[in-house]
Amino acid sequence: MSLRNQISIRILLIALCILILGGSIAIWQARKSVSKEVDSSIHLALQLIKLGMGSVNAGENDWLYRLSALEQTRHLKIQLKQASGDISSITQHQPTADDEETPPEWFINLVVSDYPKAEYPITTFDQQLITLIIQANPLDEITEAWHESIAFFGSVLLLVLLTFLAVHLVFKKALKAITTIVESLQCVETGEYQKKLPDFATQEYDSIAKAINHMIDVLENTRQQNQSLTQHSLKIQEEERQHLSQELHDELGQSLTAIKVLSASAAHENSDTKKITGSIIDICDHLMTVVRSMMQQLHPLILTELGLAATLEDLVNHWNERHSAMNLTLHYDESVDDLSNTSTIQVYRVIQECLTNIVRHAHANEVTISLTIAPDANKLHLQVIDNGQGCSLDNMATGFGLLGIQERIKSLSGSFDLQSQPGEGMKISAYIPMD
Repeated sequence: MSLRNQISIRILLIALCILILGGSIAIWQARKSVSKEVDSSIHLALQLIKLGMGSVNAGENDWLYRLSALEQTRHLKIQLKQASGDISSITQHQPTADDEETPPEWFINLVVSDYPKAEYPITTFDQQLITLIIQANPLDEITEAWHESIAFFGSVLLLVLLTFLAVHLVFKKALKAITTIVESLQCVETGEYQKKLPDFATQEYDSIAKAINHMIDVLENTRQQNQSLTQHSLKIQEEERQHLSQELHDELGQSLTAIKVLSASAAHENSDTKKITGSIIDICDHLMTVVRSMMQQLHPLILTELGLAATLEDLVNHWNERHSAMNLTLHYDESVDDLSNTSTIQVYRVIQECLTNIVRHAHANEVTISLTIAPDANKLHLQVIDNGQGCSLDNMATGFGLLGIQERIKSLSGSFDLQSQPGEGMKISAYIPMD
């Protein structure tokens, strides 16, 4: 069910509750008002009778004339009861309302109640006792209450219609804004990040639009970074393949050709077999060194055989030999070897990339690598700290090395933090869950 229909139904239910409650109050007030008015009219008529006809010394025509003056008294029915028991009506007043204006029977039954009947004895000039009977006739008052109720319910219905109209107009504007937001999100779902949401007059929608526009900018920047990183990764992959092909051609190809030539020379009777054999052995030793170096570049076997700790020690020793001006220190917990194979190779590549960036850009002479295990969080805490030249964090996003490191950490569901200032070195910190 749409939001508009839900709100409309709720407004309708509230209006019905108001009508029921208002109707109950209106009937209760009408019943109370009619009863009060009738009681007042009866007491007024009795007071008038007591004042004007308490002692009747006139003739019969005179006091009948006086009683007929009460004919126009509203809400009353006045009768005379003779001593013989005969009853005659004094007031013949009927409501002036037409039949169409007469309240319905159900309304009359709800409003009408038991009203008192007053009897007042009168002694005539000839000493006859006549009883004056005064009864309620509240139809006029009930008619007025009915008309007031009709006006009340008409006003409530008009207010309900105006409320529905106002809600319709408001929701038409609101749903138009929601439709625009949904269309923008659908464009984001398909990868179209160029379409931005406009400014809205409503503050809440405008806040949502600004948040979505910010999200679109972040997604676009992330997409561009991922695209650049992918292109860079493909470029590096192609360069590695080209380098591997060149190594195979220059080293393996030439060495195998030399072995073939030497083998062919050894087939002659006058050949120096001992010298040829020594040359072949030297070439094979060189090939083993080249193949070992290529395997180390592709995937260090020591990582699989001896674990992360031993591999990092070998890596540190290798870098210290190649870069004697840089003092590289390694600290680690023995439990780092408990990492899974996926985490192990990624952590190794992160440290390898960090060292490459330090040598290429930082020009540091002090580097500290630390791997510790947080027992309470069951996470590996990796830190790489150097005292190099550092740089501004605003320029970090353009470096593919750091982007690659960050993506590797994210692939392990880890968190990455980078701290650096120009001239103050760099600190890379990462928390990686233990599998």
